[in-house]
Amino acid sequence: MNPASDLTDWSGVPFPQRAPLQGGYTRLEPLDPDRHVDALYQAASAEGAQERFRYLPDRPPVDRADLQDWIRRAVETSDPMFFAVIDRATGRAEGRQALMRIDTANGVAEIGNIMWGPAMTRTRIATEALYLFADHIFGLGYRRFEWKCDDLNVPSKRAAQRFGFAFEGVFRQDRVVKGLNRNTAWFSIIDSEWPRLREGYRRWLAPDNFDADGRQREKLSF
Repeated sequence: MNPASDLTDWSGVPFPQRAPLQGGYTRLEPLDPDRHVDALYQAASAEGAQERFRYLPDRPPVDRADLQDWIRRAVETSDPMFFAVIDRATGRAEGRQALMRIDTANGVAEIGNIMWGPAMTRTRIATEALYLFADHIFGLGYRRFEWKCDDLNVPSKRAAQRFGFAFEGVFRQDRVVKGLNRNTAWFSIIDSEWPRLREGYRRWLAPDNFDADGRQREKLSF
């Protein structure tokens, strides 16, 4: 969009509802401390937990009760708005993610606080989980969808670019996380880009793009 575009008639966008989002392989459910705690504890505490939580604001749960307490606190707010990522094939919660920094006046929202367990690594579940958030946000009329991460988090930066986010730069000394400096890498998708990206997602997520073992035939491309 031209920086000088006339937005005189802009009146903002609605706040996202805390309601399930359904895909072909994935369902996003509002995070629940009773329904999701057991499966999420297994996902969160699986091998590699320290690295999985390295760049998150929280730490690996010490036990089931610890995670349940965390979830109870997390769902008390609507921003961040947490969802469990459900594998529809098994009905199990394999990760969590949040809509956050929701700015209805300017039409901006961010996906963040992502903890995708090992069962989601390099799967269509993870890609569809991102797609469901983006499609929901742009369907509500939002103008901008953001992805931010620690600039040291190379896998997260690669994921953002694979998912079609444009790199915008680095905010130096942006915050202190777990006693360490964080330089924050910023990525975004804007509304004018979404129709093209959406078509790429839908093409990649089509059942005929996967073999009997769930392996992709063609890579995600836009």
